[in-house]
Amino acid sequence: MSTKIHPFHIAIPVHNLEECRIFYRDILNCEEGRSSDHWVDFNFFGHQLVIHYKSKSKEEVHTNNVDGKSVPVPHYGVVLPWDTFHEFSKTIANKGVKFIIAPYIRFEGQVGEQATMFFLDPAGNALEFKAFKDLNQLFAK
Repeated sequence: MSTKIHPFHIAIPVHNLEECRIFYRDILNCEEGRSSDHWVDFNFFGHQLVIHYKSKSKEEVHTNNVDGKSVPVPHYGVVLPWDTFHEFSKTIANKGVKFIIAPYIRFEGQVGEQATMFFLDPAGNALEFKAFKDLNQLFAK
């Protein structure tokens, strides 16, 4: 397996394109790329995130227990450098982001120890951002 990281692409549904555009652009500071009346591209920390309009639906929120917390599934996000994670968590908290799981250290003192946080975008999509002091722990068993 190659160790060179290539950008991933993810497309997610949103029921309010403009509200989510503002969230990703102004709250998460993602640079906006191409767009149409039904979708918007973003540079999501070096990866391609596309928000696509989809009418609002009633979907049951599912969670799994991880380290004693109810983790929303599905979710997506980025592994950030340790210091960037802490700066970013303060920045978005100051911008009014409400955390589902506030920033904390998961698996403390164990293999895979990491900083993590979860929050929702305006369409209810769950995001997780995490960081490892030792990135070699990312896939550690």
